[in-house]
Formats: sequence, C-alpha cells, structure tokens
Amino acid sequence: MLEQQKVRLDSRLRRLRRTESIRRMLRETRLHPDMFVMPVFVLEGHGRLEEIEGMPGMHRYSIDEAVKHASRIADAGVRGVMLFGVPDTKDERGTGAYARGGLIPRAIAAVKRSNPELVVMADVCLCEYTSHGHCGVVSAGSVDNDATLPLLGKAAVEYARAGADVVAPSAMMDGQVLEIRTELDDAGLVDATVMGYSAKHASTFYKPFRNAAGSAPAFGDRRTYQMQPENRREAMREIARDVKEGADIVMVKPALAYLDVISEARRRFDLPLAAYSVSGEYSMIKAAAGSGWLDEKTAAMEVLTGIRRAGADIIITYFAEQAARWLEEGW
Repeated sequence: MLEQQKVRLDSRLRRLRRTESIRRMLRETRLHPDMFVMPVFVLEGHGRLEEIEGMPGMHRYSIDEAVKHASRIADAGVRGVMLFGVPDTKDERGTGAYARGGLIPRAIAAVKRSNPELVVMADVCLCEYTSHGHCGVVSAGSVDNDATLPLLGKAAVEYARAGADVVAPSAMMDGQVLEIRTELDDAGLVDATVMGYSAKHASTFYKPFRNAAGSAPAFGDRRTYQMQPENRREAMREIARDVKEGADIVMVKPALAYLDVISEARRRFDLPLAAYSVSGEYSMIKAAAGSGWLDEKTAAMEVLTGIRRAGADIIITYFAEQAARWLEEGW
C-alpha cells in the first residue's frame, strides 16, 4: 500500500505546472512571429482603405496603403505577407490575373521596394479576376482544367518577375505546380519558390474571404476541383503529387478543422508545411469575442498553438500582426 502511494506521489505532473516560469520553460510548442504570414487584399487606385464586412479589423488597401500596412506588419515582427488582388474589372478568362503590369505585380514591386526583407508571397488563381468567380476558364458550364494551366503559369511568371519571393497556386487544377515550375524555369526564374495549396478543401469557412475578394462563384460551387472535407487519404495523394511536380512548400487549407490532415502531412513529408487559418476561423473568434463569449487573445493564440502543434512550419493567419504583438508582450 505504501509503495503504491509512493508511486502515485512520484508521478504528480502538477509539479511541472506550479508556476508561470516553470510552465513557460517546459512548453513543448512555441509560436514565433517568424512563422506568421499575413494575407493582404490589394485594390486599384490611391489612398483607398475599405473595411471588409464580416472580418472585423481587416481592410482592402490600394497599393500605397498596402505598402504602409506591410511596413506595420514587418515592424510587428511578422516575416511575410500574402497578396490577393481585388480588381476593378473582371472578364471570363480572368486576364487581370496575368496581365503585364497588372495590379498584383505592381503591388509586389512596391512592397518589396519599401520592405526588401519581407517575404512577399502572391496567390496564383483566377477567381478574383473572373466575371463568373471560378478559379479557371469555364467551358460548357464547367471549369476546364487544362485550359486554365497556361494562364496560371503566366500569372506566376509575372509575379516572380515583379519580385515575389513565393508564388502560391490555389486554383486546385491538376498539374498546376508542374506547369508553374516549368514556366518559371523556362523564364529564368529558377529561384522563385512555389508553395502549393496542396490539400485545399471545399470549405464553408471561406465565405468571409469571398466577400473580401469578391470571388464567390456566380453559379454552382467549387466541389469539382477543391477537395472533399471527408477525405484524408486523398489529401495525402494531393500533397504527394505537388511534391513530385516540384513544390518547395506544401499547404493544408483550412487549418482548424483539418488538424489531423496537417499532422499526417507532417509525418509523411519532409518539405516545409504551411497551414492557412482561413477567414472563417478568424471571423468566428472575432464574433465570439465581440459578443463577450470568448477572450479574443487567448482564443486566437490557442488556435494558432494547435496549428503549430499539429506540425505546421508556416501559419497564414489574419491574426498575424496581433499575434506577433501579443508574443512581444510576453504571451
């Protein structure tokens, strides 16, 4: 009986939680601003700053305002930004996405001039630029995978030429990473990094983003090319294909409802792994905090810690600037 009591006393794990200093020393999972990437929505014009409905604290920025915003982000210690274009005009083939001197190439060049050490990533997709809101060329009522690939390649080349450190294809077209890697190499842009949105699921959590970017489909949905949320094994196949096609970084999107996918991807693949904590995840926390149901800081940091604990090396999050400042304050 005494021996059993001794064993029980020797295994009191609460000893390791007794003070804040001990708890901080023994943290197994740590966040750092270096791993955060902040999404930024870019508009045409000058001096434009538009609030985004459904995403408290988030805005669309004209290029000059985006440069100021990027400087604030960098000052907070965040290492990277991901640029998304919100053009004034759209057409059926999304020509604004790959136009020479288009919105995003100009934004990339401006941000890099003002913040050369900031890692500038550019989303590569057509959905923000198409009149129908789909991620590729529509033919006979459906998205034409193979007709879309060259357009994604053109966009990636324009972004890399403008100075993007990372191009990130998110259209979920089969073969998009290979097409982009080939086009970049043929253009002499061999140092441009490709981050595939490798396991991008057809998620309801994208709705605030689609409002922000004006990219909701005019008909149907994206389930024919984005992944079924129920399929983890298929997610591994998607990631493996992107690795084979030459991706330098792979991604799981969304993050919070897909921590198991992130964890399995971390076990299976040695490439850097990104996770996109999407607009709906951000908006849920903001809405709950605004109603007094959650503490915003502790909820956001718990979610980000969970994403990191699951295995993500890079976390793309709308909380990036706030989280970096919270960490600086001694979170």
